[in-house]
Amino acid sequence: MTVEDVQGAWAIMPTPATDDASDWHATDTVDADEVTRAVKGMVEAGIDGILSLGTLGECATLTRDEKRKFIGTAVEATEGRIPFFAGTTALGTRETIEQTREAQELGAVGTMLGLPMWCAADMTTAVKFYKDVAEACPDMAICVYANHAAFRFAFATEFWEQVADIPQVIMAKYGAIPTLAADLAATKGQVKFLPIESMYLEAVKVDSEFCNAFWSSGAACDPSLASHIRDVVAAAVASNDFTAAEELIGEVGKTLWPLIPGGNNFDEFNKYNIGLEKERINAGGWMKAGPCRPPYTYVPEEYLDGARASGRGWAELAKKVKA
Repeated sequence: MTVEDVQGAWAIMPTPATDDASDWHATDTVDADEVTRAVKGMVEAGIDGILSLGTLGECATLTRDEKRKFIGTAVEATEGRIPFFAGTTALGTRETIEQTREAQELGAVGTMLGLPMWCAADMTTAVKFYKDVAEACPDMAICVYANHAAFRFAFATEFWEQVADIPQVIMAKYGAIPTLAADLAATKGQVKFLPIESMYLEAVKVDSEFCNAFWSSGAACDPSLASHIRDVVAAAVASNDFTAAEELIGEVGKTLWPLIPGGNNFDEFNKYNIGLEKERINAGGWMKAGPCRPPYTYVPEEYLDGARASGRGWAELAKKVKA
């Protein structure tokens, strides 16, 4: 893949779990039937690409056998119609390379790749990590998983300037809209920065020609809404009339805030990210994400109520825009 191939709505999907997945005794927790149904449904709903096995995808709590099963099932379900990226974040470079090579053998075209999570990396270590994985896996596209909280790394403009020299680094799961203009200038069109759907319009207003893709975990609540966001924003850019797009993004934002404890407590959200997102998806009703895998099985009930409201809100908005 190249940077030019990265466009539109990219779904972040969970790894569907069997009903016993929260039990540490369970050895095969991937619901393969739901993987197939959800991936096919995303393709049919017009999703442009899928990112998987990040935090929500429970990359840290799946066994290697379960990862293989999930990737193989998902790739088969795409039938080559859209690109599928399988996250291969691990504790060290050698393990990351093994998993990345295996994902490629199973048919993934890229990896959503975060930094090793034991020691916080400095700039030299972070850049070298991506260079080493790219050298070892030259035919695998890389989406940098730029999660500041998870990886305890700032992903500053200096970082982007250096990794832009790595040909395989073509995109990033990104959240730093205030620095987007500087990061775009530093990377000179070599890295496509994908914001969350609720921030997509802000990114488009920075550079409407280049910023034409976003990521969406809401797509697992109903992918048709993510595709609709893409189309409404594209129409706004073409007509230079952003009224409808701003209204839609405002409505999308309203569905997201209940997911965050207290509306803005991201420290608490980061403690319970997996459980909150999976409860949101389950409540949305489009996909069965299933329970969380241990040890991340506990979430305070009052937080879960917000997640359920978020999932229902997304589903209701999707129904509204279809009407």
